[in-house]
Amino acid sequence: MRFINKTISCPHCGHHQHLNIDATGGDQDYYEDCRVCCNPIHMRMHLDESRLKIELYIDSDDEQIY
Repeated sequence: MRFINKTISCPHCGHHQHLNIDATGGDQDYYEDCRVCCNPIHMRMHLDESRLKIELYIDSDDEQIY
């Protein structure tokens, strides 16, 4: 099992938050609400098995596509 504790900053308000990341399910794409401003934080996790790394991408998911 791979569980990781990570501190991130909310892309909306900048507040620091502690996350417990469960990497046992492989690549994931999910949302978690900020504990302060309640806006959704988009998180994408990629497991790089060859380099034994977990890549976590955080964004506000408010980009507009034209």
